[in-house]
Amino acid sequence: MSPQAEGSPGSSAPARAALRAAYVDRRQSLSRAATEAGIAAGTARRYKREAAAAGDDWDQARALPLPPADTRQLLVQALIEDYVRLHQATQQALLAEEAAEPLARAEALSRLANAFTKTMAAAGRAAPEITALTLAGEFVRELAGFVEARHPDAMPALAAVLEPFGQHLLKKYG
Repeated sequence: MSPQAEGSPGSSAPARAALRAAYVDRRQSLSRAATEAGIAAGTARRYKREAAAAGDDWDQARALPLPPADTRQLLVQALIEDYVRLHQATQQALLAEEAAEPLARAEALSRLANAFTKTMAAAGRAAPEITALTLAGEFVRELAGFVEARHPDAMPALAAVLEPFGQHLLKKYG
């Protein structure tokens, strides 16, 4: 077994920290958090179980109430971010599934668009002050990821623009 094998102390610390942050702080499902941390679901369950045995119960930490002044805004922001991720993943899966009938895919995309409209409307009613900023932030992150993946040579120019643009968004929507 190599010194950096999965079970060795320290070798898994970054993955454990990333898993815990995604699961507890960002309230992702354990399987989604495992994917984000780059580990198998079984390993995630084991890390969670080992943490609980050591006195760090992730479910209890996850259930702690949010700060009262920001509860509504934080909750709506988290829900929007989770929904946008799920929406994008579902849309990509539908578009990539060539075996599905075109009409069935079109109907699924139509339902997805309807769900998006309803979700954003509900979020806007619950916390109108953050909806625009959250969507703008998500768009900027998606744009940066897209450019980095498909046009890496354009990243320096985009980075030079995004910093002042982020400040502009905060002034306008924050």
